[in-house]
Amino acid sequence: MNTMNPGNNQLDARNLKTLEDQLAYEALMNKKCSQYAEYCTDANLKQVCQQGAATHKTNFTALKNYLDSHN
Repeated sequence: MNTMNPGNNQLDARNLKTLEDQLAYEALMNKKCSQYAEYCTDANLKQVCQQGAATHKTNFTALKNYLDSHN
């Protein structure tokens, strides 16, 4: 089943919903990792949490850019 119309840059409703859900997940994980980093007193654990937050922010940005390119 083709989820995109040939020659059309629009996403179908199912794929759009999946992307929106994933955007929400990445935003939440970024927020949680950032919050956990604030709570950490161990420098190594704090760094792991900060790296996780950065990864989720990067994922969010990439998904958002992809979604914006299909509007």
